Amino acid sequence: MIGPALAVGFGVAAIVVPTSPFSVRAQDAAPQAAPSSNSPGALPPPPDPAAELAAKRDQTRAELETLSKTISLSSDKVSELQQSIANLEKSTQSIRQALIDSAARRKGLERQILESEKKLADLGVKEDGIRRSLHERRGLLAEVLAALQRMGRNPPPALLVTPDDALASVRSAILLGAVVPGIRKETDKLAADLASLAALQTASAAEKARLTATMTDGIEEERRMDLLLAENDKLSRSNAAELEAERKRSEELAGKATSLEGLVASMESEIASVREAAAAARQAEENRKLLTDEQRAQAKALAESGVPDKNRIAPAYPFAELRAKLELPVAGDILRQFGDADGTGHEAMGMTVATNPETVVTAPADGLVVFAGAFRSYGQMIILDAGDGYHLVISGMDTINTRQGKFVFSGEPLAVMGAKRVASATALALETDRPTLYIEFRKDGKPVDSRPWWTAKDTGKARNDS
Repeated sequence: MIGPALAVGFGVAAIVVPTSPFSVRAQDAAPQAAPSSNSPGALPPPPDPAAELAAKRDQTRAELETLSKTISLSSDKVSELQQSIANLEKSTQSIRQALIDSAARRKGLERQILESEKKLADLGVKEDGIRRSLHERRGLLAEVLAALQRMGRNPPPALLVTPDDALASVRSAILLGAVVPGIRKETDKLAADLASLAALQTASAAEKARLTATMTDGIEEERRMDLLLAENDKLSRSNAAELEAERKRSEELAGKATSLEGLVASMESEIASVREAAAAARQAEENRKLLTDEQRAQAKALAESGVPDKNRIAPAYPFAELRAKLELPVAGDILRQFGDADGTGHEAMGMTVATNPETVVTAPADGLVVFAGAFRSYGQMIILDAGDGYHLVISGMDTINTRQGKFVFSGEPLAVMGAKRVASATALALETDRPTLYIEFRKDGKPVDSRPWWTAKDTGKARNDS
């Protein structure tokens, strides 16, 4: 017999008549029953979608970090990578181009991983929502399934079997007319929910398979870059004692400097490699100014084609002309922009980008490395002289793979992020423990908004933008 709870759930009121298991008189019920005096307290507020998605992303990210630790390259793949590096032309130009290409592929894979991470989190939230809905309706669904089972075992009698069955048949028709539409509605909804749940689970499984393949490719590219860096280090290595002396001197100057301006000035005047490279870069800039309009146009076209001279010692063309052409040094999510509150009661002088662990950091533009090392509350920091009075400050990395006095090309790998956010003054009040990169542009020693320089795909609003 279908109980009163089922009838209430379907929007009908039922009176049980003992002469037949289906003898129920139905009538329209009120749109919503008044709560009984012994009903439980008020329902908890619905979950916050933004908070739920953020929590699911954190959970997904933790699962991906665990997955990444289980992925490794086969010995055959490692041998193949080593052979490919060995077959490269052993010249500074070819190695550095290979590094730039490797960094571009690695950043592309890191973007794919971030996108897959977001997709999995979104699918997980939708799946949790359906499961929660099914759980909340479990009592009603149990009544529906039980009613269907009973009706299957004990169908209503046929009208023209015996005269005694006529009354029962009429009563059954009344019951079914009132209850079956409700059962059908709930059954259709249950079937739709189960179909949606199955589709989400299939999509999640497919996305996880794609993500695993992408992460494997990323590990392969990371290994290739390590081999290329080692080869590049062999080609560019100068006197080890001289480099060590310069490193100690730069640490001493960084300890004495009280500002970025002071640090840059001291490096350019007291570190020999930086001083000489800066002088050569300035001379190259002066020579460029002497070019004819036709020669300057040809140089600009060559630079924009992506194949400028890899032996150059100065930016391919003026930094002011690079607006809307630079790519962010890392693949990640912008958390804070220039001018936002920095957590100390002041405005941020740069932008902050959250990344995944061990993400590669590339040079956003051609530039001379005037500093590479730890500096006060910035942590590990790189300062590039991009010409035209512009300096690019990048900090928050874990490992630096360049040195002061070296001229680097746009897209060349400079550093690698760590596993967690580095505690620094530039990362205060951030609601994340992900690694964060701080980027600051300076013109003639003063911070400027970097947004006009980034490409369209990198100029999305920060999380707290209106």
